[in-house]
Amino acid sequence: MTKTTLTDLTLVEARDGLQKKEFSATELTQAFLDNMAKNKHLNAYITQTPDLAIDQAKQSDIRLQQGGARPLEGLPLAIKDLFCTKGVRTTAGSKILENFVPQYESTVSQNLFDAGAVMLGKTNMDEFAMGSSGLTSYFGGSINPWREKDRPEKDIVPGGSSGGSSAAVAGKLCLAATASDTGGSIRQPAAYCGLVGIKPTYGLCSRRGMVAFASSLDQAGPLTHTVRDAALMLQTMASYDPWDATSIDQPKHDFLGNLTNDIKGLKIGIPKEYLENLPATTAKIVERGIEWVKSRGATVHEVSLPTTPHALPTYYIIAPAEASSNLARYDGVRYGLRVDSSTLDELYENTRSAGFGSEVQRRIMIGTYVLSAGYYDAYYLKAQRLRTLIANDFARVFTGVDLLLTPTTPSSAFAIDEKPTDPVTMYLNDIFTVTVNLANLPGISIPAGLDEKGLPLGLQLIGPAMSEQRLLNASLALEECADFASQVNDLRKVA
Repeated sequence: MTKTTLTDLTLVEARDGLQKKEFSATELTQAFLDNMAKNKHLNAYITQTPDLAIDQAKQSDIRLQQGGARPLEGLPLAIKDLFCTKGVRTTAGSKILENFVPQYESTVSQNLFDAGAVMLGKTNMDEFAMGSSGLTSYFGGSINPWREKDRPEKDIVPGGSSGGSSAAVAGKLCLAATASDTGGSIRQPAAYCGLVGIKPTYGLCSRRGMVAFASSLDQAGPLTHTVRDAALMLQTMASYDPWDATSIDQPKHDFLGNLTNDIKGLKIGIPKEYLENLPATTAKIVERGIEWVKSRGATVHEVSLPTTPHALPTYYIIAPAEASSNLARYDGVRYGLRVDSSTLDELYENTRSAGFGSEVQRRIMIGTYVLSAGYYDAYYLKAQRLRTLIANDFARVFTGVDLLLTPTTPSSAFAIDEKPTDPVTMYLNDIFTVTVNLANLPGISIPAGLDEKGLPLGLQLIGPAMSEQRLLNASLALEECADFASQVNDLRKVA
């Protein structure tokens, strides 16, 4: 088996190949390291760890030879640079943490390493996870491996904030990657890059060791090539963590072992508010999705989520408010960048001005404003009330249906040199995803088709809290119906 073939494997295929001794973990890891070296232009990684990866792979080979393989033994993964990794630089895509090296491991990455995973490096991301394009990183934006069929010279965005992770998986620079989702930052880049991305129920994966953006919204999850890979990653990442007060205390899940494509009798809701003013190509993908679930024996029902139009303004009050509080810790005193100044106030001001990028500064200012004494009731308190109404909308709808089917994004990825200059226009990329975070529900994006430019579009499934198995099962059925790989191959034949 050639190295090119090794990087074409899915996570589950690579696991099976290692267990059958068709290749070694060292060979598999080296194949990805070689691919990373050839594709540095994608800027998918902030920090690469080749020596560590080879050492871990060699240890995995010993375990594999001795018959002591763990669930992810020898599988090369990428870790979003939002997860603290002991002894390995963790920047959150920001200058203010450019040289920060944690002395402890995040719970999510520790779970993966305990299962035998190999770390190839830390992936690029929008600074402090604030962005929908992958372009706000201090280390430069990541590039989507996909190309428009008529304009292949154009670099396009991989989505955000997990743009480095999505570019790395889509570019075959790792088997799978960790990501985080505050308002769509797993599902939107998954849709832009033709991947599967699942945002779990809030609290299913520990937030300990994740650099905080908005604590009541942030949730870890995986980006993968297939639904089976997502199930394997999620069951490994998820765990109860006594060090995280928001962690859900329940037994470990076997999402992959319980995975089935049987959705006969499932009730699928189609929120009418999500279909208003959709571009024709996106609307066509949703229509296909409806036909696919019907063909598998599910029933489809129109539902209404009337608070949907208020979701974006609600999110962009609550998230910046929490960010302004969380980012107050970066003061130049305890860790991170320090700009020497003559007074303490100047130290704070100069350090934060130099260390934070424009998008982070914008959100800190918005958050500080809505939390100020004169505006707390008018903005923040009202947004929290709306958040409750949004959650109540979902709770009401889920009394009659099992899952919801929606678009993931309004359209496909845009070219980097054509990105919107108005931040509000950029925020609209999250219009179909933020509701899930506000209601603390799970959601998943599955690649469903290609638009007229030959770029991926995703379908989103949303479920009630702790319905990950149901989501994955329905996603597997959709994945089989969409047969996305065949659509891609047909496009390449035409090109």
